[in-house]
Amino acid sequence: MVARAPDADQLIAQFASGRELPPCTVLAGDEILLVTEVADAWRAAATRQGCGERSHLVMDARSDWSVALATARNTSLFGDLRMLEISLPTGKPGKAGAEALQALATMSADGSVPDVRILIRLPLLDRATQQTKWAQALRSHTVWLDVPTIARTALPAWVAGRLARQQHQADAETLAWLCEKVEGNLLAAHQEIQKLALLYPAGALSLEQMQAAVLNVARYNLYDLRDAMLAGQASRALTVLAGLRAEGENLVLVLWAVGEEVRVLARLSQAGAGLDTALRAQRVFGARERLVRQALQRVPARAWAPALRHAFEIDCLIKGIPTDGRLQDPWDELARLVLRIAVAGSRRP
Repeated sequence: MVARAPDADQLIAQFASGRELPPCTVLAGDEILLVTEVADAWRAAATRQGCGERSHLVMDARSDWSVALATARNTSLFGDLRMLEISLPTGKPGKAGAEALQALATMSADGSVPDVRILIRLPLLDRATQQTKWAQALRSHTVWLDVPTIARTALPAWVAGRLARQQHQADAETLAWLCEKVEGNLLAAHQEIQKLALLYPAGALSLEQMQAAVLNVARYNLYDLRDAMLAGQASRALTVLAGLRAEGENLVLVLWAVGEEVRVLARLSQAGAGLDTALRAQRVFGARERLVRQALQRVPARAWAPALRHAFEIDCLIKGIPTDGRLQDPWDELARLVLRIAVAGSRRP
């Protein structure tokens, strides 16, 4: 049987309702926070229903799946209920794993393992994997629960609901700002919301309070560096670059991000009247397109070829090849390249 719930909160409520757990439950989802919360609710329900022992196996295609079958068949000396959790992070069990999962599905359906409650955790499966025999067996003989992710359009409501749990409220602008910062990472959103509970008393949260709390521990990414560089925000670009260095970001990856942007802009600077077509060809859209256009207007076309050469020379420094006229530390030289683009065309007093 296949059971589906609209969202993770309803799945959690389902487990908290006191209904008897089925012999085998499958949780499939990609959002770590939501799947973890639903699994916690399942585990709490199993404990209330008398499961005193828990075994947890993390498996993949190279694992010894006979251990999973043996653990399921193992009978408690005192007849107590037990929990068996099987995590398959890759969603690819291999041949032996596929056979073991089919066997577990059959055993749970025919009552062969009456003293164990099984939880199988999977990522969301692609179409081809959904058609495999083991996936079909699980769908046919277990309770399969898909844990849906939170769509971008639903994220403000989700954040508002989490804030309400700790007696906080925020207006639409404040919610939108936080959602922009944590989009695609509910775990980060959860952590920021918990931090707000520690910092501020119950009640309405202002945008300024939200920004102060979140930005105090801001972690930068390559997109932050790119955007600041294109927007001509030299000070912020250097701050982001220093943050990436402090966080241990791979220098080769940072140079690639900067160098790739320079290469794209060098091509676009030659597009002339065909810029719109060139932007589409380079897959430049949305907010990035606005920043790219701004950079092309600010930076002279003749500046891109030397910038591209500069990036190549930094790559040589990283590989240990000395380059005349360049600093020894490639991080410092990369800062010079970032500044070269960020300040180009700026008016000086």
